[in-house]
Amino acid sequence: MEFQIKERGEFQYIDEGQGEILLLLHGLFGALSNWEEVIATFSPEYRVIIPLLPIYEMPLTKAGVPGLVSYVASFVKELRIDEPLTLLGNSLGGHVALEYALRYPTQVQRLVLTGSSGLFEDSMGGSFPKRGNYSFVQERVAYTFYDPSVATKELVDEVFSVTNSNAKCLRIISIARSAQRHNLSKDLGRITAPTLLVWGLNDTITPPLVAHEFNRLIVNSELHFLDHCGHAPMMERPHEFNALLDRFLRRTITQIVASR
Repeated sequence: MEFQIKERGEFQYIDEGQGEILLLLHGLFGALSNWEEVIATFSPEYRVIIPLLPIYEMPLTKAGVPGLVSYVASFVKELRIDEPLTLLGNSLGGHVALEYALRYPTQVQRLVLTGSSGLFEDSMGGSFPKRGNYSFVQERVAYTFYDPSVATKELVDEVFSVTNSNAKCLRIISIARSAQRHNLSKDLGRITAPTLLVWGLNDTITPPLVAHEFNRLIVNSELHFLDHCGHAPMMERPHEFNALLDRFLRRTITQIVASR
């Protein structure tokens, strides 16, 4: 399914549908396409917005979690989004979503985290990308999923092209190290927004124990596991992921309206 990528100033993004805003954030090696099924399912009733995070282009001095949070804040301001939104993040995108919610609590009415970093992550399976080694990249991309066939040649080629650039690799390493430094265990108790945690039971990058820890530390959170699923449930188990998301959005709206 093809979606139109819009441009506004320095920002590239997808903006589909009308209504309550769902703002989606992809991970370190992620792309707008990671959320295809979410866009298709929810854009008839919601406004689904996905900024392309400038992971490979941002200035090296800003290549980290705080720099990405500032980028998202600038993006929200550029689009003149004034109403509280629902923020969804996968992997590094979840980490950015958490930091954003901590920095701007009144702007986030719900959080949805899937395979999020912020407590622990093994972003490259214990090693950073090896330049020019296609089989290594193929293995690392497959490691993201329970079913290695989800790691299509197109996806592997995309990551390989990134890891073949020294400049991009430097930024990836800088951001990955920043994520490891910015452990949120002492801050998560401040998050009061209803939070949905959807985790792959077979996630080897942020294992199930990480999900349980997020569930323990975020007071108003609920946790669901999907079996035969790795680090990106919205890609590998899209129908189950969307069903959980739909129920969560519908159930919590009354809670949100009542608290206003």
